[in-house]
Amino acid sequence: MEGSASPPDKPRVRPAAAVLCRGPVEPLVFLANFALVLQGPLTTQYLWHRFSADLGYNGTRQRGGCSNSSADPTMQEVETLTSHWTLYMNVGGFLVGLFSSTLLGAWSDGVGRRPLLVLASLGLLLQALVSVFVVQLQLHVGYFVLGRILCALLGDFGGLLAASFASVADVSSSRSRTFRMALLEASIGVAGMLASLLGGHWLRAQGYANPFWLALALLIAMTLYAAFCFGETLKEPKSTRLFTFRHHRSIVQLYVAPAPEKSRKHLALYSLAIFVVITVHFGAQDILTLYELSTPLCWDSKLIGYGSAAQHLPYLTSLLVLKLLQHCLADAWVAEIGLAFNILGMVVFAFATITPLMFTGYGLLFLSLVITPVIRAKLSKLVRETEQGALFSAVACVNNLAMLTASGIFNSLYPATLNFMKGFPFLLGAGLLLIPAVLIGMLEKTVPHPEFQQFPQSP
Repeated sequence: MEGSASPPDKPRVRPAAAVLCRGPVEPLVFLANFALVLQGPLTTQYLWHRFSADLGYNGTRQRGGCSNSSADPTMQEVETLTSHWTLYMNVGGFLVGLFSSTLLGAWSDGVGRRPLLVLASLGLLLQALVSVFVVQLQLHVGYFVLGRILCALLGDFGGLLAASFASVADVSSSRSRTFRMALLEASIGVAGMLASLLGGHWLRAQGYANPFWLALALLIAMTLYAAFCFGETLKEPKSTRLFTFRHHRSIVQLYVAPAPEKSRKHLALYSLAIFVVITVHFGAQDILTLYELSTPLCWDSKLIGYGSAAQHLPYLTSLLVLKLLQHCLADAWVAEIGLAFNILGMVVFAFATITPLMFTGYGLLFLSLVITPVIRAKLSKLVRETEQGALFSAVACVNNLAMLTASGIFNSLYPATLNFMKGFPFLLGAGLLLIPAVLIGMLEKTVPHPEFQQFPQSP
């Protein structure tokens, strides 16, 4: 039997021979999100100023405020062009990433986490390099879309996160896993806050080019870290074929393979809940910078940096409040409280016409990022340990699909509603969040079939 078993004889990945040290995955996620958050608002502002210059519009950048006329047709054209090109970048990237990140995520279950981390890092590096060329050489803004697609082909940030969470699951016990996952998410938030604060001040002082150069340098360092410093966490990585339908099939079987009905029903409905939450989160994030740039808020780069930092603060506040509330409430009800405050924040955004009201909306989102960790934890308890890798890929697929939907809805709806209510997309987001609120409450009342009592969990 052993003589004919060819798969175990395939050459295995030997990370110890290639790495200089065995560093954790958190620095990778920190550097990646720092670079992405540094670039995100800057790209939107660059598009705004580029189109403003092309159309001869300078109303929003005059000292003391911006044009009082919200019906200024030139300003509306600038907003529409900026929103549409943001949509093109997101659609191009998410359509490609919808397939590549799930393919690569399932592939990493065999070949190991490090190859995917290196590929995703290279993709983010290529995207930043293209952005630098666009800003330095004043290339057509369509190259932003090219950079986004190149990044998505190599796994994108979603693929990097899937491999990162999987690597944490590889090396953590069931008792310490929640804390390690929380630490990974906290690194995302801290990076986002620091990059937001730095980006706004730096743009104001030195323009667009230098922040993009910093992002490029950080991504070069991140790629080198992934290739030579990150220690492989998969116990027995082996040569695994990349281009095969088996990777996608394992994800589909997660939802359609025969299993106790209630568990699969919970799996599908929790996936729908996280889909809606991510759609609203990224949809609002897509238009917030544009909303703040235009009348009546007319924020400059400094205020946009503060706003973006406030947007990332819930990564820390959500974790702290979750830790406190877990002593007296079930996770599902903590998520319900988070959804309630999220809905209130969206409503405040919709009617915000002054800066203090806008920051009040940000303050109400202090629990907004407690929802997705709770749903992920519940999803992980609905599948076998041998299906965890496929689950991470499925969640990455749901995440990419949600971000694509968010870009399509919010970036198309925002310019279409400028004439009667600029904040209408936020009201829509508040309404959509009622769906996961109902689903989580309903699923908490109906206990899943005890499918996994037969699979004892490690203490």
